[in-house]
Amino acid sequence: MASTGTTTSPEGTGLVGGWARVHPVRAVAVAMILVSLVWRAQLASRGYLAVDDYVLIARAAEADLTPGFLLTLYNNHFMPAALLATWLVTRAVGLAYWPYVLLLTAAQAVLAVSFARLLRTLVRPGWALLVPLAVFLFSPLTLEATSWWAVGVNMLPMQIAMVLAVGAQVRYVRTGRLRHLVALGLAVLFGLLFFEKALLVVPLVFLLTAFLFVGGPPVRAVLTTVRRYWPSWLLLTAMSLGFLALYGSRAESSLRRPDSLGEVFSFLWQLLGSTVVPGLLGGPWRWLPAGDGAPVTAPPELGRWIAWAAFLVLVVLTVRLRRVAGRAWLLLASYLTLVTALLGATRLGSIYSDVAGAVPRYVSDVVVVAALCIGVALLGLRPVPDRFAPAGPAPADRADETDPATDGADAARADGDGTPATTAADGEPTRTAGADDEDPDRSAAQPERAAADAERRAGPEPAPRVAVPAAAYRGHGVLHAEYDDDDLPPPARPPAARPFDAPPQRAGAGAARTPATAIPPAAPGAASDPADRTGDPTPTEPPVDRPEQPAGLAAFTGGRDPDDPPPPAVLVRHREAVSAGLALALVAGGLGTAWTTARFGDEWAVKAGRTYLDTVRAELAAAPPGTVFFDQPVPGDVVPTLSAPYNRQSTFFRALPERPVFVTEAEAPSLFDPTGRITPVRIDGPTVRPGPEQACGWKVTDGETVRMPLTGPRDDWFWVVRIGYLSSGDSTATFRFGGKEKRFPVKTGLNQIFFEFTGGGDTAELSVADPGVTLCTNEVAIGTPTPQQ
Repeated sequence: MASTGTTTSPEGTGLVGGWARVHPVRAVAVAMILVSLVWRAQLASRGYLAVDDYVLIARAAEADLTPGFLLTLYNNHFMPAALLATWLVTRAVGLAYWPYVLLLTAAQAVLAVSFARLLRTLVRPGWALLVPLAVFLFSPLTLEATSWWAVGVNMLPMQIAMVLAVGAQVRYVRTGRLRHLVALGLAVLFGLLFFEKALLVVPLVFLLTAFLFVGGPPVRAVLTTVRRYWPSWLLLTAMSLGFLALYGSRAESSLRRPDSLGEVFSFLWQLLGSTVVPGLLGGPWRWLPAGDGAPVTAPPELGRWIAWAAFLVLVVLTVRLRRVAGRAWLLLASYLTLVTALLGATRLGSIYSDVAGAVPRYVSDVVVVAALCIGVALLGLRPVPDRFAPAGPAPADRADETDPATDGADAARADGDGTPATTAADGEPTRTAGADDEDPDRSAAQPERAAADAERRAGPEPAPRVAVPAAAYRGHGVLHAEYDDDDLPPPARPPAARPFDAPPQRAGAGAARTPATAIPPAAPGAASDPADRTGDPTPTEPPVDRPEQPAGLAAFTGGRDPDDPPPPAVLVRHREAVSAGLALALVAGGLGTAWTTARFGDEWAVKAGRTYLDTVRAELAAAPPGTVFFDQPVPGDVVPTLSAPYNRQSTFFRALPERPVFVTEAEAPSLFDPTGRITPVRIDGPTVRPGPEQACGWKVTDGETVRMPLTGPRDDWFWVVRIGYLSSGDSTATFRFGGKEKRFPVKTGLNQIFFEFTGGGDTAELSVADPGVTLCTNEVAIGTPTPQQ
């Protein structure tokens, strides 16, 4: 019996140390997840809120929590759950950054654990499992999603939905259980509540099912996928149509047309050549600053070509070693095509088309699919019983799938108890995961099942077969991932360990074992799985010689399927060089990723919005009571003009607990200058010409209206008027400009008044309501308020 990892080792290494020795791959995976979470949380905390974050917070600060607020689109995005999360944080802590860092880190933790579990479910065990996990955890393409709230609140839930939906579909494919179908629908719904782009999960689930779990030519594979798993497509189609109806009733069309064919080719080269492929291999190594937002990719030319060469070598090598690798890469290409088409249709032809292909957040969801496909290409799919396999002997036209000689060789590799063995990460045997992984108590019923199986083998009914990956690729089988405790009959005995890891060599296990592995038929006298049946091959037939994997490659990628092509002779002859090359490639990728991430952190740490807010907070704390402000836009590098009216200071500061007071009329208003400092107001614009009265200028008295020509005309627009005057008493004056007027109070003595005004023309008029009050002025300016220098 394999160790469960809950006992202390003889050396006294303790509970954790003993568990790590028994489950080395899983222990390294846990360490990688923790490192990625700490590293990215630290990187995110170096930055601050940026651009769209301020808009979302301002909207949350001014709105009540109503269905109208939650269902309102933001930049044509449907994201009610994201708006809800922002509203709750804003009402709780105001304009702060640390709660968003915590939420992003928590979402990353859920996503990382879910993805690791999906890898365990989908692919064979082996040390190579850490490669797709590392690609997913550390890819620079997802740095924006883990640092920038406005991006992460959309993309992280979408990625979680992708992982959960794929896992639910895999289990539904394997078992047909209704609960997995329900989980599939809930996962898609979860993603759609945060981001309408999560609708791409629907074609992803279909493509993954057709490429990896159904074999045959393309047309037949699609038809078989539709026919076998029609409940999934019925559910997802109904959800998609309902969502599109809701979204279409609220959204404006964001489809655009590129200006030229050259723009399309430039976009594709930028997206694939500079962003996706380098990003999957640790790039882009160099970033281009983009203001307060996240930087965009700008890889060096040499790095771009090296990344493409390495990627093509990976594709060619995996296709040469594993038959399923070709399907995995086609799955990645298909999903990337969908994303590219959507991005091109909504970004090309706009002011952002020149950099649309260099923005990593647009393709961060591709990392999920790419990591899964890399895992399948390196390790192959985990072999499990096939619920669609026929119950009788293999038909004559499929004799190549049930070669007695091959099965005999496989039987020789089974453990002594008849449980199928596979080669794990370190070359040690492990069994296909089964129901007893979750419910060890079921092992008590194994002797009865073993006796019943022995009786069946003695009768005319052929012994059960167990599906192998070849079945799925040749047109009829379904490869499943991992048993659930109540989904499938348990194997003859509980597995030696969980499938995410490989235990040490058990005592009594056969020492002679070829590197290539498959699921053999049960040994005589051992229980068999009734989920799949075939003829009863003779276990004493001589084994068939198979090409041997290089030792380092075998330990790295685990076992091989019986129909995988033989490894290239050069890999067999140069085993040491192959192992050294693998190690060198992994080290180079890791160092490149670390460099790229560190440079991203340097760019992300530079935040004009944080500096501006810190200055404003300090100025407000030192400002005298009664200080009031005229509303102005915040600096463009904090919130761009395109975000109006949420680039106004009155909305930008709304979430501050010590927010300033904004007015439209005041005697001594103030302004925030571009650095956030408080300054008096100066009007930049034309003034009235000097008046004719000596020592008075324009004399307004006896209730008459005085016309005062300006030094220059003003368009009909939103202006601020300043009037400096000397009055003989208190009264009310009326200012007229461009057919519109404004009344304001007049005080005795030398005073001034500022007020907002909408109008235009080249002559201003002024009158005083009280005929007994005389007002003198030579200071009337109409223009834009600016800080006094």
